[in-house]
Amino acid sequence: MFQASQSAVQFGIFVGLMVLIAVFTWAKVRGKNHASGDQSKTDKDIFLAGGGLNWFFVAGAITLTNLSTDQLVGMNGNQMLLLAWWELAGFVGLLILAFVFVPIYYRNNCTTVTELLEKRYNGGSIRTVISALFLIGNVFIYLPAVIYSGSLFMQSLFGTELPVIVIATLFAVAGAAYAILGGLRAVAVLDTYSGVGILGLALAVVILALAAVNFDLFTGVPAERVSMIGALDSPIPFHTLFTGMLFIQIFYWSTNQNITQKALAAPTVREAQKGVMAAALVRVLIIPPIVVIPGVVAYKMFGDVGDRAYGMVVAEVLPSWTSGMFAAMIAAAVLTTFSAVLNATITLYTVDFHRKFINEKTSAITLNRAVGIGASIVAISLVPLYAGASSIINLLQELNGLSSMPILSAFIAGLLFRNVDARAAIFGLVYGVGIYALHNFVLYRPDTLYVGETFYQHLGMPWLHYIDVMVFVLVSSVLMALAVNRLVFGNRAIFIFSREGRAQRAAEA
Repeated sequence: MFQASQSAVQFGIFVGLMVLIAVFTWAKVRGKNHASGDQSKTDKDIFLAGGGLNWFFVAGAITLTNLSTDQLVGMNGNQMLLLAWWELAGFVGLLILAFVFVPIYYRNNCTTVTELLEKRYNGGSIRTVISALFLIGNVFIYLPAVIYSGSLFMQSLFGTELPVIVIATLFAVAGAAYAILGGLRAVAVLDTYSGVGILGLALAVVILALAAVNFDLFTGVPAERVSMIGALDSPIPFHTLFTGMLFIQIFYWSTNQNITQKALAAPTVREAQKGVMAAALVRVLIIPPIVVIPGVVAYKMFGDVGDRAYGMVVAEVLPSWTSGMFAAMIAAAVLTTFSAVLNATITLYTVDFHRKFINEKTSAITLNRAVGIGASIVAISLVPLYAGASSIINLLQELNGLSSMPILSAFIAGLLFRNVDARAAIFGLVYGVGIYALHNFVLYRPDTLYVGETFYQHLGMPWLHYIDVMVFVLVSSVLMALAVNRLVFGNRAIFIFSREGRAQRAAEA
């Protein structure tokens, strides 16, 4: 009887907080979405919040688009302090976004990051190809991973036997409602309002988890799980911090539509930069402890439990009456990330495909609904595939590698060189995808070419990591694009910092 009553209270708190967040979000955005009349206003409101996000909401949207259960569950699921390097390195990526890319995007009046490529290459083919890669990544990787990890956490927290696919469907429906009905403004406001509660409760979990083990993370825990110096066989070998890690961060924070769209929704460059810098401070000061410490505590308390670690720690250390509150905040994190990625997906499809190739005059509201529903259905259908992953976060990083460095190579070639043919950039991009796939799924896998060892182990190079290879993929993709540009299309690329390049830029200015 008491347990049933307690569960009812917890559920009531959960529902009440979710309703409260929804009401506050609606109150902030009502009357500002889906403006009637001018179609361009409708587009800008849905895709860029009417250009009216101040720095506070820009920071909140960027932070919560990235921080969800794939981070909380996936990174804590490794049960190693080492994973904090992803977040610490993210600080550098956000600095580059603020001071390098934001001014460029605003100067070129971009709605999507791919618009910049079209303008730099004077051709739309590269824009179409890269936009397609972003769409594939969002629909087939990000969206299903977010709702799966969120569903897994809810199962662990409440000990429910409700199937993951059912919980994931509920998340997808609610997240789609925010993106479809409210556009980017609603997504950003939801991110910010829920973010305050999420970060506060997540920090409380860290403190309570440490208290549960008498603030001793080290006794009884293998050294490799509490060291910040990654061994060769760890998820982040230490040397990779000086090879591919920086470029991964540049791609994710500076050329990724899911993130940059929030910075592009500010009224000015200065306001956007303030928001990005605020997000960077949160990234380096708050995020690292909440995504690794509970996982190590879980190892000390329960052993190696993988992606169930975070939910088990929360259930153990939080007072029972707070579980409903925490579940509401986690649910909000899932909804914010799902709705943000879905909104970016809708934007890319509408601006880069439908408007260009199908019907320029189709209502943005109609497309918003159709694409949002379609992408959500696909994401739900892919959830069972993620259930077989040994580590969510490691799987995401490996899959993202297929497109991240090739896409970044197109940006680098386009921004650092002039007179590069778009077709050459596409060739370099396709080459990069192929090289990474060969490495990660053949050469880096044991037993594919040699029994009991990888190709690199056979060559006496066991230290080579997929993060290292990303540097090779990036550099060789740029060089391949420049070579094809010269040898096939007969164009001589001009480095923008050469004497000729500086003269050309001065003439353009």
